Amino acid sequence: MEFAMSATMRPVRLLMMFLLATLAFSAMAVDRDFPASALRGKLTITAYPIVTVNGNTLRLSPGSRIWNTQQLTQIPSSLGTDTYQVNYTLNIQGDIDRVWILTADEAGQKIEAQRNGMKR
Repeated sequence: MEFAMSATMRPVRLLMMFLLATLAFSAMAVDRDFPASALRGKLTITAYPIVTVNGNTLRLSPGSRIWNTQQLTQIPSSLGTDTYQVNYTLNIQGDIDRVWILTADEAGQKIEAQRNGMKR
């Protein structure tokens, strides 16, 4: 009987340890580095792949990537028509190829301090 109890308790303990580790990991702040070519703007997806950044009409490049505030990739259609404070890069054709949706803390920092890991 004692063996059966410990065998059933083991998965529960493992699950609890996994949940605690997940909570601890999610509480850690992700310190993102942005490339030297990163620009700052307010982005709105108007009619995919067309976007506006600071009132200028631009395109998302084929294969462009968008990261949300949790550093997870986002599908452009899931963003709706909201406006986001972002850092972004342009490819050689002038299309946006990478977008990082900023947290309130990141948006409060100057972009010069975020480029190439030169954070304050």
